[in-house]
Amino acid sequence: MGDVSRQDHLDVAEIQYRAVSHQSTSYHELYPYTPSKMSTSVNINGIEFQPKLLINGEFVEASDKGTFNVFNPATGEISCKVPEATEDDTNQAVSAAKAAQPAWAALDPAKRGAYLKKLAALLREHKSTLHHLEAISMGVPVTHFFHADFGADEFDYFAEAWPHIQGQSSVNTPGYVTMTFRQPFGVVACIIPWNAPIYLFAAKAAAALITGNAVVLKSSEKAPLAVAYAAELVAKAGFPPGVFNILSGHGLPSGRCLARHMDVRALSFTGSSRTGKLIQEEAAKTNLKSVTLELGGKSPAIIFDDANIEQALSDTMSSILLNAGQICVANSRVYVQKSVAPKFIEAFTKRMAAVRGGNPLDPQTQMVQDILSYIEEGKKSGTLAVGGKGKLDETKGYFVEPTVFLDTPEDAKIMKEEIFGPVLNINTFETEEEVVAKANDTEYGLWAAVFTNDVSRAMRMAKALESGYVSINCSSPTMGRDLPFGGYKGSGQGREGRLYSMEHFLEVKSVIIKLAETKGPNL
Repeated sequence: MGDVSRQDHLDVAEIQYRAVSHQSTSYHELYPYTPSKMSTSVNINGIEFQPKLLINGEFVEASDKGTFNVFNPATGEISCKVPEATEDDTNQAVSAAKAAQPAWAALDPAKRGAYLKKLAALLREHKSTLHHLEAISMGVPVTHFFHADFGADEFDYFAEAWPHIQGQSSVNTPGYVTMTFRQPFGVVACIIPWNAPIYLFAAKAAAALITGNAVVLKSSEKAPLAVAYAAELVAKAGFPPGVFNILSGHGLPSGRCLARHMDVRALSFTGSSRTGKLIQEEAAKTNLKSVTLELGGKSPAIIFDDANIEQALSDTMSSILLNAGQICVANSRVYVQKSVAPKFIEAFTKRMAAVRGGNPLDPQTQMVQDILSYIEEGKKSGTLAVGGKGKLDETKGYFVEPTVFLDTPEDAKIMKEEIFGPVLNINTFETEEEVVAKANDTEYGLWAAVFTNDVSRAMRMAKALESGYVSINCSSPTMGRDLPFGGYKGSGQGREGRLYSMEHFLEVKSVIIKLAETKGPNL
């Protein structure tokens, strides 16, 4: 996710519809690689990288030697074969974390922070390789890759956040002194999605580690390469064995094993609402571990007739096109007040039609993702304004053209379900009450954007919208760096983001001390 101070990474014109400037030296010349079709390694710039599991400080294959294929979405070719962590592997990782955690928690927190600082520096040093690995596994265009820088920022921040790990004291109970301790859970699990692997690898693990927990992190089976490479950086940073374990694999078996493991006391998950519910069920059936869920969204953007239309155009375009619409906060529902709707729709559809797709390793590429079934559903219910042909037939990979539907019924499937791609619906409204009802008519509640120059209206809307995050005259992914992030309703539970993330990884213990009664002098 971005924030107000990081807009240099998110140039609106670049993300929206214009190709980036031509470069005289191609990306392939700078970072050549050889995809190994049936190999367990990938060659990047002459260096052979072989993904492995990091368990107890050792790089190992899966215990049954099993692997799974990672595909380059731009070509359909196999980028690499990656170890599939078994249940035994997962149990070993948890056991290693449990053994290492007491010493890690007892370590001076400033010294814990020093490890995080080293890892932050290594992420920045190796960011070109991380860019490349994410491009050939999850398809993010290299020109839009900011995850390594943001991830490094997270490790740097949490490295110095340890003074905030504090309890409270009170003398409000006569005859007693009371206090609270904030202590780590012990072993915690982090399960991250495929759409921003390195950033979420950092944001979750850094908060868990600085608070004294030992971590078992599982990457997504769709985009494990950059995280597997980051595991090598974890080893280079010198983390004690067992403190930070990194697995690759599917939800079955390794994800389920973490969700139900009796020695995992807290779990942080980002992903789909469906998987989040399954994790919650497994946790409830076993040890009632503390679970934080950051799940899907169907985020509305509401544009009133007094808004800066050009700003609204730029921000809503950026939101739905960033990462090819593959972000949980993408404003996939746009509501425009009727008096300005024709002007907005004409400009929006013209710009969307100009977006181009291509290989994510090409600096001019802007979009990738396969959401063809939703496009076909949209044709049945709404009016197709842009795109709609689905897959770009001239490519060999999984490309979808940007698609816009108009006047789609509010109860249509594409208005209710998260598409996770470059597909957007534009509907109109007349009154505040009408648009609030439409915007809230969803089981999601992660993000909502409002564009208006009326401050009172903006505040009324912010109060009325059932969303964990409301932005005024801007849209996702612009975020305040010190605000909590999380959703209402089916978009999750709990909050993440800087100090709020630390709260999730700390238990609260209450302590009461009886004071001895004062005695008079002995006579």
